[in-house]
Amino acid sequence: MEQVIAQVAQNVERQLDSELERLDALDSSDLETIRQQRIAEMKQRAKMKQEWLANGHGEYTEIDGEKEFFGVCNKSDNVVCHFYRADTPRCRIVDMHLALLAKKHVETRFVKLDAERAPFLAGRLKIRVIPTIGLVKGNKTKDFIVGFTDLGNRDDFATEMLEWRLAKSDVIEYSGDLLVPPDQARKQRALQIQSKKTIRGRTDSDSDLDLSD
Repeated sequence: MEQVIAQVAQNVERQLDSELERLDALDSSDLETIRQQRIAEMKQRAKMKQEWLANGHGEYTEIDGEKEFFGVCNKSDNVVCHFYRADTPRCRIVDMHLALLAKKHVETRFVKLDAERAPFLAGRLKIRVIPTIGLVKGNKTKDFIVGFTDLGNRDDFATEMLEWRLAKSDVIEYSGDLLVPPDQARKQRALQIQSKKTIRGRTDSDSDLDLSD
């Protein structure tokens, strides 16, 4: 474990040295070009954010029916739609998580639709299990999250778990590891911390040995 940690540290250090060397090699005109590009990117992002908010992004809202669903998909590149029924307790769990994610991911439109009020759409999309979350990208249905199977198959899943699952279908911007679910990542970090404590504990114990004999 100590060798692995040391190797990781060396790789990070090499990457930092390489980046510093690259920056040192840039002249003032290069730096100004990078600065201007960054400013242009920030302005474009701000403009896109204004458009998203104008289209209802940033909030988790209910839509009236099939016609509005198609309208939402026409206006937004990324749409997360929760097909629900009012008498299903698990739908309220989904509501709680999507309300949080809607505020965090303004690049995506988050909506809910009563499946009983959209029989044609529910039939067309073959929605048989409630809750079902439809994931739409580029006005095309890309994926579905059916029930809680993909979320650890438990009612008390973390919001981060649903966020990761949405990111797997590329309907939100995500900077985490798509290969490792958040619950597994937490377990791995806990094991690493415990391992480090064990290593330190052994080192401390060794340093306390009386070698005078």
